[in-house]
Amino acid sequence: MIKKLVSHGNSAALIIDKPILDLLKADMETPFEISTDGKNLIISPVENAVREVKFKKALDKVNKLHGKTLKKLSE
Repeated sequence: MIKKLVSHGNSAALIIDKPILDLLKADMETPFEISTDGKNLIISPVENAVREVKFKKALDKVNKLHGKTLKKLSE
């Protein structure tokens, strides 16, 4: 399937057809991770957004409590 970007204000948007969203088990509320390998755009649904948020909060807590120690260990 070949798609073109469409104008959305000052940005460009890519329309994802409903059958593709159904295959990905995604909907309008599904967060997506966007990355690249330098040549391709990779768009992946975040399977467990709640888990990701908890992980990021825990990581922030560890960095806040032990950031200086971890930095010294990395040197």
